[in-house]
Amino acid sequence: MNGSRDEVRAWAAAASAAAARSSAEVAVLPPHPWLLLVREALGERSRVALGAQQCHPEAKGAHTGGVAASMLAEAGCRYVLAGHSETRREQSLSDERVGAAALRAVEAGLVPIVCVGETSAERDAGRAREVVLRQIEAALAPLPRPRPRIEVAYEPVWAIGTGENATPDEAEEAHGWLREALARAGFPGARILYGGSVTHGNVAGFLSRPGVDGVLVGGQSLDSTAFAGIVAAADGILDRDPSATRRARP
Repeated sequence: MNGSRDEVRAWAAAASAAAARSSAEVAVLPPHPWLLLVREALGERSRVALGAQQCHPEAKGAHTGGVAASMLAEAGCRYVLAGHSETRREQSLSDERVGAAALRAVEAGLVPIVCVGETSAERDAGRAREVVLRQIEAALAPLPRPRPRIEVAYEPVWAIGTGENATPDEAEEAHGWLREALARAGFPGARILYGGSVTHGNVAGFLSRPGVDGVLVGGQSLDSTAFAGIVAAADGILDRDPSATRRARP
C-alpha cells in the first residue's frame, strides 16, 4: 500500500529499463488502483509482466471491496498472489480460502503465486515443515487436472519487513520440502521463489542454491535502484549458469 501516481509511473519505467538489460524474467505486482497505470507505463514492448497482490476466493458476487480474478485478467495481469502472509493475517484468510483464490486465478487464466511460510513461534517450536506442508497441500487440493501452471513463494513470516532473512541453507531446506509436496501433487515443474527481506546484497546467495528458482521482493522493490540491482544480480546468476532456469520476480 505504497506509491502515488507519479511515483508509480516513474517506478514502472525504471523496472522496464532494468528488465530490458537482463535475461531474467521480471514481473511487478502493484496495488490494484495502479494496475492500468502501470500497464500503460510499461507499454506494449516491455519485457515486464503484470500481476496483482490478491484476488477474491469467489468468482463474482456481492463482495464489496473484493476484486475478481477475471477482472485482473481483463486488466492485463498474468500473475496474482494467493495467500501472502499479510493478507492471511489481516483478512483472517484460511488455508482453504487461499486454495479457492488460487482456483479462481487458474479459471481466469492467471498464474497464481501461492505464498506459504511459518511464523517465528512455529519455527521455534519445530513446526516449520508441518506448517509449510499444510499450507501448500490445502492450496493445491482444489486445483484441476490436468494440472495448471502455478508458482509458489516460500516467505517465512518472521523474515518479512523485519530486516531478518532466512539463510540460504534454510531457504534451500524449505524449498526441498515444497518440491517434494509439489511433485506428489502433480506439479513437478512448478517454480519456487524465496521471499523474505530480499536485497540486492543477499539475492545472489539465494538464487545460487538448487531449488531456489527466483525471488519475491518486498520492501526493496519500492526503491527502483535497489530493484534494478536485484534484477542485475539475477542476470549474473544466469550468465554464470546458462542452463539455469532461475528467474527474478518481485
